[in-house]
Amino acid sequence: MHVVATAGHVDHGKSTLVKALTGTDPDRFEEERRRGLTIDLGFAAAELPSGRRCAIVDVPGHIRFIRNMLAGVGATDACIFVVAATEGWKPQSEEHLRILELLGIASGLVVLTKVDLVDSELAEIARLDTSDHLSGTFLADAEIVATDSISGTGMEEFAAALDRLLARTPPAVDAGRPRLWVDRAFVAPGAGTVVTGTLTGGTITTGDELAVRPGRRRVRVRAIQSLYAAQDSVGPGHRTALNLVGVNHGDVGRGHVVVQEDQWHLTRTVDASLAVLESLDHEVSRRGAYVAYLGAGEFSVRMRILGSESLRPGSQGAVRLHLPCRLPLRPGDRFVLRESGRAETVGGGEILDVDPRLAAARARPDRSVDRVIAERGWVRPDELWRLTGERRPPDLAGWVVDPATLQAARDEIRARIAEASDLGLDLAVLSEQQRAVAEHLDDVVVEAGRARPARHLDTLSEHPFLGALAEQPFAPPEPAAPGVPALAPEELREMLRRGLVVSLDGVIFPAVAIHRAAEEVTRLLDRRSEGFTVAEFRDAVGTSRKFALPLLAALDAGGVTRRRGDLRIAGRRLPGRTGTEPSLDSTD
Repeated sequence: MHVVATAGHVDHGKSTLVKALTGTDPDRFEEERRRGLTIDLGFAAAELPSGRRCAIVDVPGHIRFIRNMLAGVGATDACIFVVAATEGWKPQSEEHLRILELLGIASGLVVLTKVDLVDSELAEIARLDTSDHLSGTFLADAEIVATDSISGTGMEEFAAALDRLLARTPPAVDAGRPRLWVDRAFVAPGAGTVVTGTLTGGTITTGDELAVRPGRRRVRVRAIQSLYAAQDSVGPGHRTALNLVGVNHGDVGRGHVVVQEDQWHLTRTVDASLAVLESLDHEVSRRGAYVAYLGAGEFSVRMRILGSESLRPGSQGAVRLHLPCRLPLRPGDRFVLRESGRAETVGGGEILDVDPRLAAARARPDRSVDRVIAERGWVRPDELWRLTGERRPPDLAGWVVDPATLQAARDEIRARIAEASDLGLDLAVLSEQQRAVAEHLDDVVVEAGRARPARHLDTLSEHPFLGALAEQPFAPPEPAAPGVPALAPEELREMLRRGLVVSLDGVIFPAVAIHRAAEEVTRLLDRRSEGFTVAEFRDAVGTSRKFALPLLAALDAGGVTRRRGDLRIAGRRLPGRTGTEPSLDSTD
């Protein structure tokens, strides 16, 4: 399926040509038929000699309805460019041609109409004049077919030429991101809100949950039609009518967009290329009342030229456009720029960046995905897809990472680990990305929330403070006491975590003290099976009541001893009786 649009000067016979080919009058309104003047977009469908079918969007040719023309040609595959043999090339012929070029339309067919109203010599002059004006454009090598829609002259040749054109035109690409710019909205009796447009980018199926932008309206597709026939689903490149549930027809209209939720980055600022028409008689600067035509929409914009103050006629540069609302745009979208004060087409171009990160003074936009990654450093794959339309696998821990950014992060983490204490670098002080880097460095070991060099000598188990405790296991010195080796708080926390020391009622004991205390209790009970007192334990281990009480409490909690009045008797986990080592995690 292909969608083609007509183009050309007013009263050159575009609508009559479409009616002669399709049998459908594209002029939908009574006023259009009465005045013989196309005012708004018209639609028809044709079946060509090969059996191929195409949809046709008929656009107005009058200068006063240029905005309607722009709404109809944005998503078409090719054009039918119409020039009347009776008048030849006219101002709107030129403007329509330039608009088609700015929108990136790359193929078309030229139709010389009303040839029965002139003699063969005038018809040939009109053909040659048209060829001259098309020289150097995308229509330079296009077929030119002479027709007369009233008499039927050349209509078979026209249909065959259109068939050949569409056979050469690539089909629309299904990128899995459907988008329909609404060019018409109305109420269908018994059905509700219906919107129409040319579907691009993906497939829509009955029952799909979609969103209407701008705004936050969520809708469901109740029914689909394409080429006047009901469909269960419709793919890109089709003229499509969607019956929507969830939106009033008064809240959606031309310029709205129907998309899949969460597939698009919604933006109000874009960087773009701008090609200025050579026919302008003035430079283009930021001063002006500009209107951008995107898809089927018309949007007032503020514009800043990047890298200079103005652009000369015929030149090209980069611009930053500030939109009035958030739109689902992607790099590669084409637009036309007009200045409403002068009522003239200024130029047009291509969206390059839908989420500029650099200040306008520094921005140098292009379509490069690598540039988008570099400007962010780190980006999630789904977000990159929304920003650029390209999918890339993650480089590190679910992130796509700029190579220079990744190397700088590696260097920084290694330097911070080298400067850290013997405990290593606490990962809690790092960002999510920095933690990912640390955890994937080959020469770094991450353990218990800390990163250390892989060949790092663990000096914590040899810390002088542990030596001081070992000398007096039952009367340990306090960490901050005079003459005691200095111990940083984080070092003490790590010793506790590793089980090198234990904290009993706020007193720090070496871990061996528990086992040695249990052994001493066993000897006491061998001598005094009826039990022993706190004082007897205190004297046996050579300590004070201050240290004896927390040690005995730990042995009670571990099931090594039990209290019976003022005495301690054997517990179920007394060493030598159960074969079980004392544990601070056990209870009697």
